[in-house]
Amino acid sequence: MSFSSDVKGELVRQLGKSRHCQMAELAAILELEGRVQTHPYMLGLESDNPLLRKKYELLMKKLFDVNIENPLEEADIRRVLDAMKWKAHEIGNARASGLLVQKTCCKRAFIRGAFMAAGSISNPNKSYHFEIVCKSSEQAEQLKELMESFEADAKIVARKQHYVVYLKDGSQIVDMLNVMEAYVSLLNLENVRILKEISNSVNRKVNCETANISKTVNAAVRQVDDIIKIRDTVGFAQLPPHLREMAELRLEYPEAPLAELGTYLNPPVGKSGVNHRLRKLSAIAEKLE
Repeated sequence: MSFSSDVKGELVRQLGKSRHCQMAELAAILELEGRVQTHPYMLGLESDNPLLRKKYELLMKKLFDVNIENPLEEADIRRVLDAMKWKAHEIGNARASGLLVQKTCCKRAFIRGAFMAAGSISNPNKSYHFEIVCKSSEQAEQLKELMESFEADAKIVARKQHYVVYLKDGSQIVDMLNVMEAYVSLLNLENVRILKEISNSVNRKVNCETANISKTVNAAVRQVDDIIKIRDTVGFAQLPPHLREMAELRLEYPEAPLAELGTYLNPPVGKSGVNHRLRKLSAIAEKLE
């Protein structure tokens, strides 16, 4: 199963305790995946997703005491539409009534229903992407506003004939799972994020160490080349004693780091002192050119 399916499988079992929250969740499902006709009267879902149908069936039973496995009576359909404050032609096109999403708990339920109906999350091992596909710009704007009420930086993009509300930031997707009350999926995503952070941190350290080693080796090679040039051109006898000692040690220990080289001098000097002497030798070699 995909990560999206896992999340929706968890959300199927998550039901608001209050009737108004259940109404908000059902409104989101019908807004994005509802289908209605009037001659004859019929109400249902465009989607055949079993998880969504299960949630829809549960909400319709709890709220209106109807069984969606049987054709709904016209009176029952009118009850649903009246409760949602919709006219028949508005299902699947209009945004939900603001009266249904006034409370924070109802906003949570609405976002949960919208995700159940038309949402998806990418595999967090590959990328971070959360999206809900809306049929109209009005629906997308309403959903964006609701997500922003939970401090999510939601964006909207047009895709073919639809409008997609999406998040790209991993931490905000975690927050949105919390909003929808998908706590198991939240923990699973957090575990992936932690492992990725550790992996990225290790890679950064390895790359940094590799770069430092490469820099040190390249510097040592240049130093040895400069010292050999001095030796083969004018000889070490022309050098001051402290530079001659430094030149001989570098040739003897071509791979030693500066701090280690300093311990071989008599008297020993620190890393900066060694670096200073090697710079002087490089300057001499440059003049010889």
